[in-house]
Amino acid sequence: MSPATDPTTGPTLPPPRTPGRYSIALVCLGNICRSPMADVVLTARVDETGLAGRVVVVSSGTGDWHVGHPMDDRAAATLAAAGYDPSLHRARHWSTAWLDEHDLVLAMDRTNLADIGGAGERVRLFRDFDPVDPGGEVPDPYYGGDDGFEEVLTMVERTCAAIVDGLQEELRQESGEP
Repeated sequence: MSPATDPTTGPTLPPPRTPGRYSIALVCLGNICRSPMADVVLTARVDETGLAGRVVVVSSGTGDWHVGHPMDDRAAATLAAAGYDPSLHRARHWSTAWLDEHDLVLAMDRTNLADIGGAGERVRLFRDFDPVDPGGEVPDPYYGGDDGFEEVLTMVERTCAAIVDGLQEELRQESGEP
C-alpha cells in the first residue's frame, strides 16, 4: 500500500491508533547518527509546539552493535552547537513489534526501509515529508567529515518542521477543532 499524499501539501500522516496521541519511530542503521539526530530535533519541535504530552518520538537502528551507546560524538556536537540536547540518547535495536506499536515509522534511507519490511501506510521514508526534496534519503554521515552532520541536521530540521505541521493538523482534526 502506498502512503497517502495530498496533491497540494504532500504526504499526509496516517491517523493515530490511539485517539489524542501520536507515536513516531525513526530508524537508521546503527542508531547513533541520523535517527537520533532526527529524534532529538523532532522531540524538541514537538515540545515547542505544546504537543509533548500527546506525541512520543523514539528511534532505533536495524543493527544491534551500538545498543546502549550514546550517539556519535560528531552528531552530538552538531546538535549541541545548534542548541539541542543530545545527552539522553542511548542506541536501541529495531523490533518488528514497533510496526504495530507506532502510528508512523520513518526510515532514513531505502536500505533501512527494506530492512524493516518496506513502505506502507504507516511506514515511509523520513524525507517523504521533506518540503525541499520529498522522497530523498538522509545520507549516512558516519564515514565522512563534520560537514556531513551539518547537512543531515539541515535536512532533519526542515523535515521535522513539516512533520510537526502535519501532527498539529492531524491532532487538531482528530479532536474536532476547526
